[in-house]
Amino acid sequence: MRITTAAVSHEEDLRKRQKRYLLSMSLRSACFVGAGVAGLAGISWLWPVLIVGALVLPYIAVVLANAQANRVDGFQLRSGAFGAPELESAGSAQRAGLGGR
Repeated sequence: MRITTAAVSHEEDLRKRQKRYLLSMSLRSACFVGAGVAGLAGISWLWPVLIVGALVLPYIAVVLANAQANRVDGFQLRSGAFGAPELESAGSAQRAGLGGR
């Protein structure tokens, strides 16, 4: 769990993108091999699907590899008057009867 809204380091982001690219291109290679096996096995409906997958996956792999991580945790800065005190001052607390002596 992270305690900051800062983005991950460049090296970590690059490593994650390289892993996604490698996974996508490995899946593409598996599609080519699977299409060959399906064609030899006589499964006429499967090999075209695998060929289309092998042709589309490079585009998806490049898009995913180029997508940089953006740090979004849903953390929102408070809106309102900046510089306005959030705690009562000692004088206003005593006037309200909250000050102890």
